[in-house]
Amino acid sequence: MHRQRPFLVEALTLLALIAAPFVLPLLGFSPTTINRILIMGLVGIGFDLLFGYTGLLSFGQSAFFGTGGMFAAYLLTQTTFDNTVVAVVLGTLVAGAIGYVIGLIALRRTGIYFAMITVAIAEVFFFVEFNPLSAFTGGENGLPGVPPPNLKLGFTTLGFESNQAMYVFFAFWYFVALVLALRIVRSPVGLLLRAIRDNPQRAQALGHNIHGYKLTIFVVAAMYAGFAGGLLGLMQGFMPPDAFMFHTSGEIVMMTAIGGAGTLFGPLVGAATWLLLSDFLQTTLHLGATWKLVLGLVFVLLVVFLRRGIVGALVDAYRIVTRGRGPAARRSNGAAPMASGSAFASTATTSRHKPTTSRSGPVLQVTGLSKRYGGLMANSDIDFTVDHGEIRGIIGPNGAGKSTFFKMLTCEVTPTAGKIVFDGRDITSLGVTDACQLGLTKSYQINQLFERLTVQQNLSIAALGEVRGKFTLDLFRSLWKVPGLDALVHDTAALVHLSDRLDTPVSELAYGEKRRLEIGLALATSPSLLLLDEPLAGMSPQERVETVALLKSIALGRTMIVIDHDMDSLFELVQKVTVLQEGRVLVEGTADEIKTNVKVQEAYLGGLHAQEEALNA
Repeated sequence: MHRQRPFLVEALTLLALIAAPFVLPLLGFSPTTINRILIMGLVGIGFDLLFGYTGLLSFGQSAFFGTGGMFAAYLLTQTTFDNTVVAVVLGTLVAGAIGYVIGLIALRRTGIYFAMITVAIAEVFFFVEFNPLSAFTGGENGLPGVPPPNLKLGFTTLGFESNQAMYVFFAFWYFVALVLALRIVRSPVGLLLRAIRDNPQRAQALGHNIHGYKLTIFVVAAMYAGFAGGLLGLMQGFMPPDAFMFHTSGEIVMMTAIGGAGTLFGPLVGAATWLLLSDFLQTTLHLGATWKLVLGLVFVLLVVFLRRGIVGALVDAYRIVTRGRGPAARRSNGAAPMASGSAFASTATTSRHKPTTSRSGPVLQVTGLSKRYGGLMANSDIDFTVDHGEIRGIIGPNGAGKSTFFKMLTCEVTPTAGKIVFDGRDITSLGVTDACQLGLTKSYQINQLFERLTVQQNLSIAALGEVRGKFTLDLFRSLWKVPGLDALVHDTAALVHLSDRLDTPVSELAYGEKRRLEIGLALATSPSLLLLDEPLAGMSPQERVETVALLKSIALGRTMIVIDHDMDSLFELVQKVTVLQEGRVLVEGTADEIKTNVKVQEAYLGGLHAQEEALNA
């Protein structure tokens, strides 16, 4: 796997934090503002993991920000507890626990519905803090008397009372939080978060428990917010009630958008920009309440002209400048030619499943399978059996129910009636993730790739489900240290002839390369039964010949079911053909039997073959 220079980002960040208290005052930042930037940047790191890396837009971070801060402040002001670091950590754990409960509820929905649930959660927490729990939270007055940060070392206690001393304290914790976030981003979980952001359905179909990963990062983001809330109370000397208010969540979102989502550093830059402008508009220009309108216009302009934020724009500029350097970059400027059919590898990728060619009998048995959508019967009473090592073809006119049938076989769609048995196990009620883990997966008719990632990252996402299971919380393990991952990715890339394109973004691939990568994603899961939904769709004649040769090479040692409308290519590849018509099995047989079958000619081909034979007679 590609390995970045170790600790380069961390070292540069540390240098920037050391220089900041000397440079920022020259730009007009007050010591209090600098400390506040660190705190908002810290809560923004967690939000960026949630939104920038996972694609979950939450407007409820103020609930965790206020909860963590208020719990720590309560311990420090209403009890004899005086260890500020431990109090903040306890507040962080409480915020994480509440985040777990809320995540179980909110993550049942996606998109705008998830966002609206988090809005409601923020409002509920604000109401609870102001009313039922006002005796503990101070209501609209907050909790005053929070002591400045201290660090108890057993033999002595370090105090951080001045703004400069507080900066050292807050900068240390910001650096720790950033290092942890970088470890998460560089881990297998970090790559899967980006997969969930770009194409959650495909990530799930590749054998990953996306709900588990989303819940995990939701809790992590809640803990980041809770920790930052605790630091806010230490900095200000009291825990303000507005930490719970919806506008706090809005500010977190806007700071991240201004700085750049999906960068980790963006929230810090966004917080600096936001707070500097707000101070400048209020104290220097004396705009009064109008400052919010002006700041809103600035936010709109930044989002319109810097869609990836300030840090994102800088990263893009750096990539443009350095893109033409190095042999790998030069290779990526042109499509890698595909080898001729005779040049393909003769062996399939190594599979964790037992070899299928030495086994006999059925690997897949379907009985009475039906699927109804309201008044539409997509499939009706299908009986279908595939033996170990068999290459089966499925044809049928458009609307015959082929894709729906495939979705039921891979457990993407639950049948209305019937039974599916794979390798002796009833999988009818399983989900697509479990089906993939058992060794049954498919490629899609329309490419379902992770367009914002590279070829290597795409193949790694697929291979991770094979080498580490559907859910593993290796948050701090480097991606390239996952046993077996590197070999599986490179073997699969070689098999689909994309070895020279590993570092190329998927969005820059030619269509034929994307089709091969689509097949490669399915292969990287090491399936025992591979389903291919129109693998030749949209290809040129030469590409079809080459892809058929590819399919022949990967067919060795595994069972395959192929749907395609190119019957000449399909008949060359498969041993037996099943014809679907109007959601039912019309006929099954060898390619020669199907070619001469009158029912197929009439139902699928409209009798054209029969007419041609009559004219030629």
